Amino acid sequence: MNIAVIPARGGSKRIPRKNIREFCGQPMIAYAIIAAIKSGIFDRIVVSTDDDEIARIAEAHGAEAPFRRSPELANDHTGILEVIQDAIRRIGVDRGCVAAILPTVPLLKASDLREAYQNWNQHGPQTMLIPVCQYAYPVFRSFTRVGETGLKMLFPECYPMRSQDLEPVFHDAALFYFAAREVWLESDRIYRTDAVMMIMPGDRVCDIDTPEDWDRAEFLVRWHKNRGGSGDA
Repeated sequence: MNIAVIPARGGSKRIPRKNIREFCGQPMIAYAIIAAIKSGIFDRIVVSTDDDEIARIAEAHGAEAPFRRSPELANDHTGILEVIQDAIRRIGVDRGCVAAILPTVPLLKASDLREAYQNWNQHGPQTMLIPVCQYAYPVFRSFTRVGETGLKMLFPECYPMRSQDLEPVFHDAALFYFAAREVWLESDRIYRTDAVMMIMPGDRVCDIDTPEDWDRAEFLVRWHKNRGGSGDA
């Protein structure tokens, strides 16, 4: 059995109610639910939330919300790993694939989820698949601030190197994660050394934490639509 779990708590300080705030015509969480449904790979799509309004909206768009997350798992310091482990235990998943899909993914396509599932299957069930995106600028040329106006290179040994000769560095695309039930329950972190990366294009990655992120995501959605793209292909 394949399960999708969408963690969506009610509290959000920088963008209030961002998980259900209207985004380009529909609640933000609807994009994750629709992509999961259209992917055709999940037997159940479950929203883990502490919030009744989020639960109602999720159910209206085709997901389940069979339980309410405890307050201890709905604060600013709770990691996604603990939330998924809690959901697995609450809904009684005994085997199969569990995908965690973030609730703020308006650029996610159903085809992304199908590709991720295929990649995960090919690499074997005892691993974690993580979508990643390459940093646009070489991080080996980055600085920290010294005082008010000074700077200090983090990797001074890389100063004489050309940017094209520096090793590519990636970050979490903040879209979804695929793993077997056992891997979720036995892990103490998502970024396992045996994890498999799935590289995503930068124009479809936007971690929405600030109003500026929200505006950028709206721009990217409109840009893709103008190019004839679809968020649920």
